[in-house]
Amino acid sequence: MQKKYLFIAIFFLIHSLHAQQVYKRVLKLMGSRFEIVVVADNQDIGNSYINWAVDEIKRIEKIISSWDPNSETSEINRNAGIKPVKVSPELYNLISRSKKISKITDGAFDISYASMDKIWHFDGSMKEFPDPETIKNSVSKVGYENIILDPKNQTVFLKLKGMKIGFGAIGKGFAADKAKQLLINKGVKAGIINASGDMNTWGTQPNGQKWQIGITNPLHKNTVFATFPLTNEAVVTSGNYEKYVIFNGKRYTHIIDPRTGYPASGVISATVFAPSAELADALATSIFVMGTEIGIDRINQLPGVECVIVDDQDKIHTSKGIHIKKYLNKNNNTK
Repeated sequence: MQKKYLFIAIFFLIHSLHAQQVYKRVLKLMGSRFEIVVVADNQDIGNSYINWAVDEIKRIEKIISSWDPNSETSEINRNAGIKPVKVSPELYNLISRSKKISKITDGAFDISYASMDKIWHFDGSMKEFPDPETIKNSVSKVGYENIILDPKNQTVFLKLKGMKIGFGAIGKGFAADKAKQLLINKGVKAGIINASGDMNTWGTQPNGQKWQIGITNPLHKNTVFATFPLTNEAVVTSGNYEKYVIFNGKRYTHIIDPRTGYPASGVISATVFAPSAELADALATSIFVMGTEIGIDRINQLPGVECVIVDDQDKIHTSKGIHIKKYLNKNNNTK
């Protein structure tokens, strides 16, 4: 389950009549583009707020990174099939929540996706479809059921030798949530943490209006097809319109079904609104694997969660709580 490309635009208004202003910084964290937006009385205070968020995101990365050999996650992976590893409460709880999301999505989301063999390539180098046996073997060590948690000793054990976990489809959402909560705890009244499209908001703009979040049209990347107001909510958009392969006239996305090893198809964009960026992140990826019908049915069963899906026929589908016509922009080219 590779990390997806995310396209979300942020719109905000700065009114000089208000004492507080919007301050933002764009930088690279966790290997991705982050944009941190805060409301503050002046530039110095705004910079302090942003520095707090940056430090928190770097702290989270040291815990969940599978590339850092000194991280807790790497220690778990090194001991797969060998012994349980005691971890911090933050990582233990993240893995526990990840397993719950796996159950909700029938395994469409699975942090043990990191165990998959890399047999699919979306850089134009693939010339033929992999044979079924190779595809089957590529996911032989994937399965969230083999992530064993011991709440008493707070340990994590991967049952199979060579098994790995990774947080590519939930980690940046988790980091956005943690940075947001830290700033709230420190008294920051409003802002946005945009972790490469995994976005969490709180408070309002200085003029009292809600933050306006625009979803990019997957077929026309320079245009926004819908704009939604947000106050204390997370939103994540996942898209497959740049990384894919075509075999026998069928388009296969770079998002792989961790249960089967086959690329997902049928969906080109999925936007999820949820109370946390962590949950929205995981569900946006899962929708590609589950497909439009099952994906919307599953979202409709989750309180406080909504979604907007664009399928490969350019049609828009929404969960029951979203009336899309209310938010569509003029001249939008999506059906």
